[in-house]
Parts: sequence; structure tokens; C-alpha cells
Amino acid sequence: MTLPSTHKNKTHFRTIWISDTHLGSKGCQAKLLLEFLKHIESDKLYLVGDIIDCWRLKNRWYWPQEHNDVVQKILRKARKGCDVIFIPGNHDSLIRDFATMSLGSVKILEDDMHITAKGKRLLVLHGDIFDNVMRFTPWLATIGDHLYEFLLKLNRPINKFRQKFGKGYWSLSAHLKMKVKNAVSYISQFEEIASEHAKKQQADGIVCGHIHHAEMREFHGIQYYNDGDWVESCTALAEDFEGNLTILNWHELRQHYIPQEVTKLAVTHDTSL
Repeated sequence: MTLPSTHKNKTHFRTIWISDTHLGSKGCQAKLLLEFLKHIESDKLYLVGDIIDCWRLKNRWYWPQEHNDVVQKILRKARKGCDVIFIPGNHDSLIRDFATMSLGSVKILEDDMHITAKGKRLLVLHGDIFDNVMRFTPWLATIGDHLYEFLLKLNRPINKFRQKFGKGYWSLSAHLKMKVKNAVSYISQFEEIASEHAKKQQADGIVCGHIHHAEMREFHGIQYYNDGDWVESCTALAEDFEGNLTILNWHELRQHYIPQEVTKLAVTHDTSL
């Protein structure tokens, strides 16, 4: 899939999915997310959970201006006619109590069935219901969350060092996650369970977040899409006006929209839907 034509350094898609922004945490890449929202337009925008990190805010209040700017930008998109749908995740599960209501022009839903331009049915939900650790051992999930935050702190000086030598962004936690056999097995199991759930809902595919691992795969005829996160990978899922879906990696794409940092442009793509 090629990127839709740009106008005034902006690109317009039919649908965009983002999740796991974790506003309210120091790991949130709010500056990059704001860049993305300024340059990437869409008719519909799904916020697929863990948009606000209530877990972090409960323990320590952290809300810089950039996080506020992201919220204001999303609300502005909704006011200007973008169909914004917020599907809460486990970190902002408190908002699930307000499902079927609206926050200004933003609709709050537990899940949704998106119909692509090709007429394919995609079930959209955060994905924590497929996480056995979250469901049965929440204390272990809390420990894992603290370990994840520690790895993110280590990541900052590593990437500052890499930038001095002209190297691109690299994620320590993502690298370790794909090197550890149990983590790889967990991701694969999560993807299969999610796809099986979509099949039971008579959907053609599923879009979720939660595991911070952007991916497009097929399981037994069901398309699995994960839009990634805005803590490490800074990725989103996009649908063009022909119904083709693509993972957008802003670490790479931003160089196409910000001329002074031009080096290369790369996206992973899929045209199955």
C-alpha cells in the first residue's frame, strides 16, 4: 500500500487506530504523538485503550503541557468532524463505566465493529480480556508493569547516546521481549486467542493493542491487527480509502513530514482487506 496523497504536508486516511499512549506517565512519547496527530488526518479515529495511564496517575501525578496538548488536539479533531471513538483499556478501565456515553464529541464504547471500505468486519477492542496474567494474577501484572517502567528509564540514556552518532530509535524492552522465549510465546498465544474471539463474533478480523507489539497476521482466515503503542514503537494502524490496512511507524515516517530530518520513509504494509 502506498501512502495517500499529501496536502500541505498532511496525509488523509479513512481510519486510524492508536492505543497505549499512556498519557500521565513519563514513558509517553507525547511530543511524537502530537506530531503524528498534526500531520495525519482521518475520517475516523479509534483510541484503542490505555490512552490515559490511571495506574501511574494514582501513584504519582504527572501531566506536563505536552500531554494536555495531545488531549486538546484529539478533541479538536472531534469538533471538526472526525468520528473519534474511545475504547478504554486496563490502565484507563475507570472510563469503562461511562461506555455508550460521550465525552464532548468523543464516543466511549467497550468495543466496536468497524466496517472497512471493502466491507470487511473488524472487531475493535483493547485486548486485555485475552491476557491471562491480567485476568488471573493481577499482582504479577503490577510487577511486570514496574519492570517495564524501569526498562523504559534505561532506554532514554541509551537513545540519547545513539542520537549523538546518528543512529535511529532503538527499544531495549522490545529487544528483550523478542529475545525471551516465554515473551515470544505469550505474544503468539495472545494473537491466536484474539483471532479466535473475533471468529466467534463472526468478524473478518480484529484490531487491538495492549501488548505494545504492532503486528499484522492471519490466523485460520482471521486477520489480526495490533496497532502497537506510543511508549516505545510509536506506531498506528491506518486504513486507506480502498480498504487496505497499514502499520505506520512514526519514528520513520516523521522524516517524510519534517523536511529538516529527511533520511528515509518506511512502512510495513498489507492489502488483504
